[in-house]
Parts: sequence; C-alpha cells; structure tokens
Amino acid sequence: MATQVSGKTYDVGGVLMERPFKIRRLGHFGINVVDMEKGKRFYRDLLGFRIVDVRDPLGGKPKPDAIKDFGDHQGYFFRYQSDHHAFVLYNHNVRGAMDRLGRWRKDVTVNQITWQVQSLQEVVEANQWLTDGGGNMVRRGRDMPGSNWHTYLMDPDWFQNELYYGIEQIGWDGYSKPHSMHDGEYHEFPTLPHRSEYAEVNDAIAKGMDPRTGYRHSETLPETYDAQGILLARPFKITRIGPVRLFVTDMAASLKFYRDTLGFTVTEEVTYKGHRCVFLRVNTEHHSMALYPIELRKEIGLSEHTKLASFGVQVANYRQLREARDFLKQNGVEIKELPNELYPGIDYSFFAIDGDGQAIQFYYYMEQIGWDGKARPASQRRAVKPGVWPETLEALSDSYTGETLLGPWN
Repeated sequence: MATQVSGKTYDVGGVLMERPFKIRRLGHFGINVVDMEKGKRFYRDLLGFRIVDVRDPLGGKPKPDAIKDFGDHQGYFFRYQSDHHAFVLYNHNVRGAMDRLGRWRKDVTVNQITWQVQSLQEVVEANQWLTDGGGNMVRRGRDMPGSNWHTYLMDPDWFQNELYYGIEQIGWDGYSKPHSMHDGEYHEFPTLPHRSEYAEVNDAIAKGMDPRTGYRHSETLPETYDAQGILLARPFKITRIGPVRLFVTDMAASLKFYRDTLGFTVTEEVTYKGHRCVFLRVNTEHHSMALYPIELRKEIGLSEHTKLASFGVQVANYRQLREARDFLKQNGVEIKELPNELYPGIDYSFFAIDGDGQAIQFYYYMEQIGWDGKARPASQRRAVKPGVWPETLEALSDSYTGETLLGPWN
C-alpha cells in the first residue's frame, strides 16, 4: 500500500490532520482458537471476560461436513466493561473452512484488531481514503452484534484491522441489544447523516421490542475473593485491553502500514539480540502495538503456530497483578516471564498461555506520554529483577494514570 501522507490536510472534527481520521484507542480484539472449550474456560472462567452475545456463522443451518469435526463453530463476543465487546473468540479451523475470500492464514490466529475513531464520518472518509491509496479493503458497513460502523483492511501479514465508530453500550442490567434489532446491519455505508441510535431504539420499542430479550451473562464461578473491598469470582479485574504484539515477516512493510498509513506514532525502538523491535502508540500510552521480527519468535520460546506474540490485559493495581499470577497458576495455566527489554514502558508483567499456546500479557502499569511526545528515558525506569515480585512498590509519577475503567468491577 502506498504511503498516504503528502502534505494535504483533512478536517477531522474541526482540526486539520494528515488523514481524514484519527485512531483514539484499541477498541476490541479477536483470537481464533482450535479448542473452543479450552478457550471459553480460559477467557471466560479464568480471565473473567463476560459473554455478551453468541453468533452462529451458519445462521442456524445444519453444520456442513466441512466443519463437523471441528467442535463448537459459534462465535463468542465478550466484554469487561460497558462496550458491547472488547474481545471476540472464534473457532480457527471453522473460520478456515468457511473462508470464501481467501483471508484465512494458518498462522494468523488473530481474528481482528479493531481501532476506534470518533465519528461515522471518519469511518466513511477513512474507507474512501484507504481505498484510493490502494488499501487491501475487505468489507465495510455496520455489524451485528455490536452495532458498530466499520471498514476493514488487511496489513502486509494478513492481520485484519478494523476502524470503527459507535459500538453498542451495555447498561446496569447487563442485557445486550435483542436479536430483533439486528436488522440494522449494513453491508455498505448509508447516506449521511444517519439517524441516531436513540431514534433506532425508540422505533424498535414502538414496534414491540422487549429490551430484556437480549443476552445476559451468567457468572460461572462463585464470588469468593475480596478484591479491595468488592467480592469477585477472581482476585483481579481487567480494566483495559492492549497492547497488541505481532510477529511480522517484513518490518519495513509493517511499519509503513501502521505508522504511515494508519497514523500510529513510533514511541521507541529496541534492538534485542540483534533484532529490531518497534513500539507504536495511538494515544498517551507508551505503546498500543509492538512489532517484532518473526525470527525472534522461536528464540524467546513462544508458540510457532501463531504470529500473535501476545495480547495485553491490564488489571486494576499491582496487588491484583500478583494475585492474578497465583490464581492462574493454581488453575493450571502456564506462566511465562519474558525479558523486560521486549516491552518498554511496562514494569512488572507476566504472560499467561491459553489452551492453544497463545500468550496473554498481564500488567498493571503503562508509562504515559505527555504533551511533548517523549518517552521516559530507559535509565529513569523502574528496575525489575526477573522472578522477584516485591510485596509493594514505590509510586512513579504516572502510577495509576491513563484510561480509567468506568463503572463497578462486577
């Protein structure tokens, strides 16, 4: 894909920018697994993601012979806060067998990497701009469940990226939008301006839709852990997702895609055992994505069956991080600790390995970038000794800063 930035500026909500859109954050992320039962146990029961919707890719039709031996074929949408979904789980082999557009790759177990922009206009204009620039666009419109407007494109390694606006929000009662409202799905963009979500809901209620016929998660474990004053089913609460770490085959091409096309900012580069590693951000966090050369995968002992290096989940505080590590170990999860040089901007961290061998990074702290756009010098970062987990830590200038979870933990 050609580099887009050429000196022209675009009006993005009244601010002139190099592209007609600005990514604000990682909105949601998807993983494909081979063993769906192990996947649900890991992500739902142990990590605490809540199922908010289940999607049958067959539309209720009988299972064809091509996928009959692959187990559970349905897609699961999970949340940890009010966004309809922050995490998606699909069956990797089913996705491959049902692929009609040539998008499936055996070692690309990432289902989607989804980045939030701030208006429907940004999504529509981003789609046109990316298409004009030769982007590998695969679809556009509005998805159900979730109700978010989107455009999808593939990166050089065939990771599917989505730009979206307007995901459904789940309220205090925990119910998702009923399937009777899923007729709002679009496979193209409508003429703008489009009616509001408020108007859509009012129309559905007027037609007899019952808001409490949507999906509502049932907790699978008893609430027995005192998490700083709240009883939870686990001794920790996920409060943020990301960063995403990818192994790439061509660093120059991937960097061109994420930096020059999508507008990520390079925060820092590290050379680890001769390998160039690049860390990029979309907001004030040190990095929301990291790119590593594929040659590093075997050297650091991660699964050779996937190009996903890891997917990050932040927990509420350092105490919860230590207790999450013990909890997962007690439940038979393999725990890895990787060299700190591979994730600058994060101090204490561990990697939990899911049933398919994919790494999920747990951490509590992410360095924040200020108005001058500069990262903290490496010499001023907290020193971490491998395998040593102090009872408490001294505060840093940016401890417990960054995006804050809205609403109660449970």
